[in-house]
Amino acid sequence: MNLEDIIKPENCVFKKTELLNDKPLSFCPGCGHGVVHRITMECVEELGIMEDTIGIAPVGCAVLAYEFMEIDMQEAAHGRAPAVATGIKRVWPKKYVFTYQGDGDLAAIGTAETMHCCNRGENILIIFINNGIYGMTGGQMAPTTLEGSKTATCPYGRDTSTMGYPLKITELVAQLPGVRYVTRQSVHTPAAVRKAKAAIKKALMLQAEGKQGTCFIEICTNCNSGWKMSPVQANKWMEENTFKYYVPGDIKDEFKLLKNPIAND
Repeated sequence: MNLEDIIKPENCVFKKTELLNDKPLSFCPGCGHGVVHRITMECVEELGIMEDTIGIAPVGCAVLAYEFMEIDMQEAAHGRAPAVATGIKRVWPKKYVFTYQGDGDLAAIGTAETMHCCNRGENILIIFINNGIYGMTGGQMAPTTLEGSKTATCPYGRDTSTMGYPLKITELVAQLPGVRYVTRQSVHTPAAVRKAKAAIKKALMLQAEGKQGTCFIEICTNCNSGWKMSPVQANKWMEENTFKYYVPGDIKDEFKLLKNPIAND
């Protein structure tokens, strides 16, 4: 088979979405952020909502999203993405609005914004990246850091007697009546990536159908730089430790008819 045959459309098994630009990703090698960027933009492209989608990225590694996503993006102050998203959605209710936030942002400085946005049932999608550490600012302990895990600010391991327990904020927001779809996924294997993509597409489709309520998707990923591991080691550690505490799967789903909305499945 020659090159011309390989690149024919009918032989194509993967193509980068046009909604990710050609700027080289500045995330650490092995980081899951780039994967989540790709599947989010694939969903937007496949649904044909490029001109009507607005993303909000606050401070932390998540802030880099506007560097790579070829849609309308708005930066927010640390922890305030849900408030900005609320304003945008209320002014333009027919737009597809999502926030893209890390655990240090969403579950620490932004806890109040997160809870009240979800309690109001704002019709937006919150994508919550949980790697259990402050990745950009030096590897400090985050609210989601697991018990016993070592970070720059708990070098002997998180001690729950003085530092509290890892915060399961996804389970907390699931209790609020304004939240209609809550799930926890990951992107460390091809199968996991497909499930995470299905969840994101479903949440965007709910906005398209005018379903009221907040969609909240937690995506567990690694921070191999902050964890001081290779990407392979970090993914293995996540499977053996993170998923025991942050169990993947749907937590709340009031719209089960859109269970697997991946196109062409």
